[in-house]
Amino acid sequence: MRKYVCEWIGTFFLMLTVGCCVIAPPPGVVAPLAIGSALMVMVFAGGHLSGGHYNPAVTLGVWLRGRCSIQDLVPYWIAQGAGAILASVAAQAIKGNVPVVRMTLSVGPALLAEFLFTFALVYVVLNTATAKGTTGNSFYGLAIGMTVMVGAFAAGSVSGGAFNPAVAIGLGWIGLIAWPNLALYWITELLAGAFAAWIFLGLNPKDR
Repeated sequence: MRKYVCEWIGTFFLMLTVGCCVIAPPPGVVAPLAIGSALMVMVFAGGHLSGGHYNPAVTLGVWLRGRCSIQDLVPYWIAQGAGAILASVAAQAIKGNVPVVRMTLSVGPALLAEFLFTFALVYVVLNTATAKGTTGNSFYGLAIGMTVMVGAFAAGSVSGGAFNPAVAIGLGWIGLIAWPNLALYWITELLAGAFAAWIFLGLNPKDR
C-alpha cells in the first residue's frame, strides 16, 4: 500500500503542476521547466519506495523489463489515474474559472510526438533507474525530469506534451484535449513504453 500511496502523491503533484501551467499559462519558458522539475523532485522523493513511475507507460515498461510485479501493475495504474484526476480538480480550484482553449490537434504529428517522447522517457527511466550498470547512481531523477522538460519544449505545442496516460487523463479533465482523442493517446503512449522495454532488453541482455 505504501507504494501505491507514493505513486498517487507523485502523480498528483506532477499533474497539479501541469494543470496550473495549462490553466492561464505562465509566460515564456516557465511551464516546461516547472513540469520537468516537478517530476524530478517527485522521482527523487519516491523512487526508493515505489520506483517513482508516476506514469502508466513507465510502469508497463518496468514490468516488461522485469522490475515490477504483475500484482502491482493495475494498482499502480489506478493510483496514477486517481492522482491525476484529483490534481486536475485541485488545479481548477487554485486557478479559478479561467477558460482553457482546447487544442486543435493534427492527429498524426501529435501521436508521433507522443510516441517518440514517451519512448524517450521510458528508455531513460529503464537505463538510469533499473539497469545494472547504473545501480546506485544519484542522477536518475534529474535525467528523468529533464527528458520530460525536453519533450515539453520540443512538442508541447503539437500534442500537449503529455507523454503519460495519466497526464493525458488530467488534460482531458481540464479540457485541453478532447475526450475522444484520449484513447489514441493511451494506446500510443503504452505502445511506446512497451517498445522502450523491448529496446532496453535488446541493448542490455545481461539485465534480462
